[in-house]
Amino acid sequence: MGLRAYGVAVLLAAAGLWAMSGTQREKPLLAAPDAVRVLELTAAMQPDSVEATRVLAQAYLDARQPGLAIVLVEGSKRTVHDDVRIQHVYARALVDGGRNEEALAIETGVVAACHSVADGASAPAGCDAVLLASAMRRTDILHELVALGVEDAQAHPEMSLVAYQNATREARVMVQ
Repeated sequence: MGLRAYGVAVLLAAAGLWAMSGTQREKPLLAAPDAVRVLELTAAMQPDSVEATRVLAQAYLDARQPGLAIVLVEGSKRTVHDDVRIQHVYARALVDGGRNEEALAIETGVVAACHSVADGASAPAGCDAVLLASAMRRTDILHELVALGVEDAQAHPEMSLVAYQNATREARVMVQ
């Protein structure tokens, strides 16, 4: 009889724990799903809009979902995908996704495309001094991360700090 009482007690305890735990509910993927939902609808209705895609990708990055931003950019139309503003956001998504070497290649392309801004010549749509400065800074940091062998900056914060310090040690002034 002792074994039966023990079995019943274990069964009752397990049932009690199960009843107290409740059911597992789905948790939202994004912190502010309603705001992002509006941006998703706008981007879906305007697939040729660089700005709608850029804003949505940035919202995904702000919500700490770089994978969604990467998929969005990779699935966008070629004319949108190749825009320098989209490429700049895409590089950030790749960095946040732990793909520094790919991000460096993308960001180097942005710098090359927009470098004519520094010379005062005409540049592709979307290139301006702020985008160029941001892309150059990110390229410097990514060069250091790749040189140190860091593929995922978030997984190695100490090495990322060293790379950041090495990249920002040198100051540059561009006069137009």
